[in-house]
Amino acid sequence: MTGKKLYRSYDNRMLAGICGGIGEYLNIDPTIIRLITALLIFLWGFGIIFYLLAWIIVPNEIDIV
Repeated sequence: MTGKKLYRSYDNRMLAGICGGIGEYLNIDPTIIRLITALLIFLWGFGIIFYLLAWIIVPNEIDIV
């Protein structure tokens, strides 16, 4: 069974590729994901925790291919 997998994007990365990978997984422009992440970080502060956890947990695109 081959389904979609979440990974850190190699081609569409700004920092760690988390937002690029989520954007590719959801078929959404990664810029929208980056804006939502920035709002979560600056307004409530817990976005940075989710981003750091995703950076640790989500594998690189190169590791999957």
